[in-house]
Amino acid sequence: MRLVRVGSAALNQTPLDWDSNASNILNAIKEAQEKEVGLLCLPELCITGYGCEDAFFAPETRRMARQILWELLPHTKGIATTFGLPIMHNSLLFNACAFVVDGQVVGIVPKQQLAGNGLHYEPRWFKAWQEGSTDVLQLENQTIPFGDLVFQLGDIRLGFEICEDAWASQRPAAHLANRDVDLILNTSASHFSFSKHKTRKQLVTESSRAFGVGYAYSNLVGNEAGRAVYDGGTLIAANGKLLAAGPRFGFTPHQITHAVLDIDDIRTSKAQLASRQYTPDTKDGIINVDFEVPQAIAESNPLNEAAWEHDAYLHEEEFSRAIALGLYDYARKSRSQGFIVSLSGGADSTAVTCLVYLMIDFALKHKSAEELCKELGIDQPAVLADSPATAITKHILTTAYQATQNSSDATRLAAKTVADCIGSTHYEFDIDPIVKQYTTMIEGGIKRELNWEKDDIALQNIQARVRAPGVWMLANIENKLLLATSNRSEAAVGYATMDGDTCGGISPIAGINKAFLRNWLVWLEKHGPHDVGPIDAVKAVNQLTPTAELRPAEQHQTDEDDLMPYEILDAIENEAIGRKKAPKETLAALLPQYPEYDQLLPPWIARFYTLWCRNQWKRERYAPSFHVDDKNLDPKTWCRFPILSGGYKREIEELLAVVTN
Repeated sequence: MRLVRVGSAALNQTPLDWDSNASNILNAIKEAQEKEVGLLCLPELCITGYGCEDAFFAPETRRMARQILWELLPHTKGIATTFGLPIMHNSLLFNACAFVVDGQVVGIVPKQQLAGNGLHYEPRWFKAWQEGSTDVLQLENQTIPFGDLVFQLGDIRLGFEICEDAWASQRPAAHLANRDVDLILNTSASHFSFSKHKTRKQLVTESSRAFGVGYAYSNLVGNEAGRAVYDGGTLIAANGKLLAAGPRFGFTPHQITHAVLDIDDIRTSKAQLASRQYTPDTKDGIINVDFEVPQAIAESNPLNEAAWEHDAYLHEEEFSRAIALGLYDYARKSRSQGFIVSLSGGADSTAVTCLVYLMIDFALKHKSAEELCKELGIDQPAVLADSPATAITKHILTTAYQATQNSSDATRLAAKTVADCIGSTHYEFDIDPIVKQYTTMIEGGIKRELNWEKDDIALQNIQARVRAPGVWMLANIENKLLLATSNRSEAAVGYATMDGDTCGGISPIAGINKAFLRNWLVWLEKHGPHDVGPIDAVKAVNQLTPTAELRPAEQHQTDEDDLMPYEILDAIENEAIGRKKAPKETLAALLPQYPEYDQLLPPWIARFYTLWCRNQWKRERYAPSFHVDDKNLDPKTWCRFPILSGGYKREIEELLAVVTN
């Protein structure tokens, strides 16, 4: 048997953080060498970081990337590995993978299929390489093969796909299979979204079967650049069988997954592929490398999959872990010493508060309290060494309940119950005198009293806005990051006070809808994450009807009375924004699902489209949000819409005309 040990790495990189990125790469290589890995696959653009945006155009970015590559070469003795970096060739910029073997760059392979949808804007910076083309480039006074290359390392032949290459219909793998490669390394930077890991496993496993190869997939992990969260989850497969799966949502700088592949077994299975045709080997683009991949010893391979990945509550688990990891890295990389939340006792602020608590709990499962405190700038590691998550939460999380005359005892108690349960430093402030001061000032200026009949929106919004300065002040005093608490359903229709509940440096739940959040809180109360358990205190919030509490109590204000049922709002958003349907088409899609609302759906749909257009300016001003599914409304990374538009006026008229007729 010809056995080789192949490794795949997940790295927590940061754009343009040269020393940290190099350190993570170096430590991953060292661990791979210790585990006798012969071939190591690192993530896409791992030297620079994937999310450099327009900094890819800067000559200094490319110069520094080359410098880091050359600094790392001496540490690759006895191993073959990949390094992702941008490469300029013939005045064009390429997203490329340098293949380094035993301390030498033996070739550089550029990406053929660029990701240009959703979160990705690769065609803005990079050019796609043409299949079958090869060239050479000069790098550090060396002539290096460049292009669509395969590498012959002794008796093993391998090729590359770079992330999107594997997801495209015209993928390099088919071409590589005809060139008789034994192994494909996929250097990826694949962001998290719900259930995407399942699709990745299918892709990797089926690729190994369909093309008759061993297939190794790497990935980033953590919050790399601010918005996208990467879940790791490295994979290695052969002959249609998943051999190894790495952990997901890890809090460590790097993780190595490895597996022993039987090259003879791969070739035997390839010989049995009925669809495979013989293609004469022209030797073009084949780089012979004087390196023999070390023989490995047969062993069982680690399928490191957590129990929760097969649970009925997969989305709830994934959401908890993705946002928690995103928050941790955001705090660490922004050098914030924790978070501030304006805790109203409602669903949204409670969800944000609990996610911070889960962040601490998950982090402590990957590192010591001393490490956590050091990374988040807490000056008491010795005191906290053996403390539970609730004790550390007191130092990391500050919550504040800010009451007006319209606030209820129920929400005050709910906020305190949650804060006491998870251990945040909690304050209660009475902001009503400040609200009245603003109201009196304006009344004096306009020479009339404000009233709820004429000034409803103004009287509501001033309460929300007065809450902002106090929590911003706490954030400044404690050097913490203020978390905004608006959700995606509110963002869709502008049901949020700009400079009120939208205030914050990051908006962790702006990418998820209200219906999911309410269900998630019920799950958190009754089940909770597998390794944490339920948070009973959330029951006090789940018993309340969602309300902004900005109108007098006798008006019995609720969110859904102000808008529409959240379930309907989210369904309209899915049709109107997700599927780009016109108002009439949205009505046709929803009537069969909600026949009981046949009379209410038309005005609700008209209201949604009107508010959507009217409030694009708010979405443009939202703090960065985390991406968790393919329905994000963030105009900077996912869903672009003009700030000024016709507002679907004619389309809404057609909708209402159909209903009238």
